Amino acid sequence: MSATNKSRAAYLAPGSKPAAANQPLAGKHALVTGGARGIGAACARALLLRGARVTLAGRDAQALVAAVDSMNVIAAPVGGAVAMQVLDVTDEASVRSGFAGAVERFGRIDILVNNAGQAVPAPFGKTDAALWQRMLDVNLTGTFHCTQAALPGMIEARWGRIVNVASTAGLVGYRYVSAYVAAKHGVVGLTRALALEVATKGVTVNAVCPGYTESDIVREAVANIVAKTGRTEDEARAELAAGNPQKRLVQSEEVASAVAWLCLPEAGAMNGQSVAVAGGEVM
Repeated sequence: MSATNKSRAAYLAPGSKPAAANQPLAGKHALVTGGARGIGAACARALLLRGARVTLAGRDAQALVAAVDSMNVIAAPVGGAVAMQVLDVTDEASVRSGFAGAVERFGRIDILVNNAGQAVPAPFGKTDAALWQRMLDVNLTGTFHCTQAALPGMIEARWGRIVNVASTAGLVGYRYVSAYVAAKHGVVGLTRALALEVATKGVTVNAVCPGYTESDIVREAVANIVAKTGRTEDEARAELAAGNPQKRLVQSEEVASAVAWLCLPEAGAMNGQSVAVAGGEVM
């Protein structure tokens, strides 16, 4: 074996076979929460193109079925596979059951992308306890439940990748979304703490922090701006894009590219990082 091949083999999990150069995640099982649409679906496609078997997880069974159907076209040519698992990240029992079903189908979860999230705007004075708890449950506690379900198998195999889709809201403050900002700061803190705990166990934990991205959350934000201010959709979108030095909204595929890179064997030295995908908004 050449020195290059020896180096490559060193990145493989026990029992894995070397992957083709264009399929570096062949043999790996990735689970993506919120995987039916937006950033989650883009992440799933990026991982499929790199040879992974992907489980799309979420609450909307109909949307998951449609996503699986569309991604089967991508999976077949690269030897990957895609399936769905209905679960609610805010419910520990649902997560445990759903992850067990995914493992039964595709084997150990090697890659976890915690993407499920929700943002509901409200001034702090009008943020009641129910909204506060809802934002924590979906954005932070969901990440906790899913990570606890997947991590033991990764540690046992001494190989794993956890990527938390946080937000630039996890790095800086934004007006009128205090509960969401607090939850995403929590995700970044969890990322850093857990990365240190598992640093010697073959598992990496990182966060990707998108700025305003073409997604359901941004579409809802645009609709909210239009309803409350009377501005046009174009004006509302321009307002959201104004904070990006590139003066545009980030695309889901750009976020997915960063997520997929952090999942590669060659990204093993990336650990505990919060990577902003925001056109230079956060440095």
